Amino acid sequence: MTKVRVKQVKSTINRPKDQEQTLEALGLRRIGQKREHELTPQIKGMIEKVKHLIIVEEI
Repeated sequence: MTKVRVKQVKSTINRPKDQEQTLEALGLRRIGQKREHELTPQIKGMIEKVKHLIIVEEI
């Protein structure tokens, strides 16, 4: 399965609670933080929901 690296590049201030919770579920708590995940349908959905707050790159 494909692996992806997600990096938070924008703040969660003044964002809906569900977007904050999605970032936390991805393991991102502050700007600049990176996490690697297997690209499952669940992770794809989370990435799509907060794509304006993160950068995604394939590994």
